Amino acid sequence: MKKLIIVLLCIFLLAGCTEVLKTEKVPVTAGQEMRVHFLDVGQGDSIFIESANGKTMLVDGGVKGAGQQVISYLKELGINKLDIVVATHPDADHIGGLIPVLQSSIHIGQFYDSGKVHTSQTFEEMLTLIDTKNIPYHVPTTGENIAFDDDLTVKVLNANEHATDNNDASIVLKMVYGNVSFLLTGDAGIALEKDMLQNDVQATVLKAGHHGSNTSSSEKFIQAVHPEVTVLSYGEGNKYGHPHAEVVERLQAVGSKIYATAEAGTVIVSTDGVNYDVHSKEWSGANISTPPNAASVEIISKDLIDEIVGIKNNGSEAISLKDWQLISIEGNQVFKFPNVTLQPGKIIYVTSGTNARDGQNYLKWTKKQIWLNDGDAAQLKNAKGELVSELD
Repeated sequence: MKKLIIVLLCIFLLAGCTEVLKTEKVPVTAGQEMRVHFLDVGQGDSIFIESANGKTMLVDGGVKGAGQQVISYLKELGINKLDIVVATHPDADHIGGLIPVLQSSIHIGQFYDSGKVHTSQTFEEMLTLIDTKNIPYHVPTTGENIAFDDDLTVKVLNANEHATDNNDASIVLKMVYGNVSFLLTGDAGIALEKDMLQNDVQATVLKAGHHGSNTSSSEKFIQAVHPEVTVLSYGEGNKYGHPHAEVVERLQAVGSKIYATAEAGTVIVSTDGVNYDVHSKEWSGANISTPPNAASVEIISKDLIDEIVGIKNNGSEAISLKDWQLISIEGNQVFKFPNVTLQPGKIIYVTSGTNARDGQNYLKWTKKQIWLNDGDAAQLKNAKGELVSELD
């Protein structure tokens, strides 16, 4: 009799264990719906997030002229409060539109900034408004989790206030809700992408870096992310040739569906954590062109105090800079490049002011002060006078 009881008890316990194992393997069940809005702000970035529990986050705001458009969009949704605002990095096409938002009646609970110091008037105005309105301000670190909504995680995959250029400072966020994830990359370039591969970067939805530029979205990174959906945020007919053909080809190679704000307007992705829908027309692939090699040459940094401007060749071929021009917009002052060649992946610095110097990868413009410390945009033009790059 005792043996029978022991056998029955074992059967009961095994059944219970099996049930526990079954319970642990139950997939994520559908919950409340969250929505991510990739706003059409022209040549710039702005992303609005509504969590399943009604929390709100705004990541970037496009150029300053797009700010009222962002506000109107939020008001139409009945949004009067933003729990979190994130400025990924201080480029004007990301933070400019945040200034009207900060000036509006929309309440902001917490402001996250890359911490990268910039001397532009746009950046200084943004910081002044944050301070004046006494908005809590925080500079996140790589690996940090942002407290946003209990039902989803928001992890910082990159943040670098000490980066040598604005793009490298980009706050990169991976947001996970159930089985659906979003990777928001700001303007993170290929070098940063390589660093981030140490993390789990796989995501259902990718906001492609740098508006679809070939300075981002490397083949290895796209393969690692393996997005089912990719959103390209850029302006129609932009002067940079975005999106670049090789980026589109990499996305198509992994089977990602592509959506473009320039063609479809605002792209909305809704999900219950299990399934998702993209409320937009898929990109047709029209109006894409392979930019000339010169398009890979870019102004990557501009120190208005020390008067040093960094110019990098992101392409795979050497570029002759003979008769190219670097222009200080405020004073309409022009530096004409000598007969120098910029090798692939290399940076050349144009110097001015008291510390101007020549030699190696430095070019001397003048001992006079060229750049206005309170903000002065720079333009780079090729020998034909065509605008190649611009940095606010």
